[in-house]
Amino acid sequence: MAIKTADLCDQLGAAAQPCLANWRCFGGRTVASGRVQTVRVFEDAALILQALGDAGHGRILVVDAGASRRVAVLGDRMARIGLDNGWAGVLIHGAVRDVYILGELDFCVFALGAVPCRGGKAGTGEIGVELSLAGTPIRPGDFIAMDADGVVVSKDLPTA
Repeated sequence: MAIKTADLCDQLGAAAQPCLANWRCFGGRTVASGRVQTVRVFEDAALILQALGDAGHGRILVVDAGASRRVAVLGDRMARIGLDNGWAGVLIHGAVRDVYILGELDFCVFALGAVPCRGGKAGTGEIGVELSLAGTPIRPGDFIAMDADGVVVSKDLPTA
């Protein structure tokens, strides 16, 4: 069961850092939480596809796509791959596409917006690096929660 962002903030106080961007939910699953894996790209989807092709183990893939809305770095096919490989969802500081189909998948997808144009396939970028999204540091292994209230990151795990 996913942990809600408000509960995470209540439980962890200042250790819970909200990531204050204009996130929109595009997935059929609207709440997700888990450990973080990170990817940094710019208008290129190949490393995101590579990461989602690995076993997710309930993690959230956090993608710094440079806040670009010129091209989408995730669509329905990539989301299905992530779902099939056990990822709980993706958080994209950039754009997605195939919004209608994303909304039908039991997969959590948060992004800044949508655009129909596809991102590149060159494979440029980095996997497993520290990111800073909207001033919030996010590292591989951090805990993240996403829901209608927003996105919250913490180094600490909430207790039961």
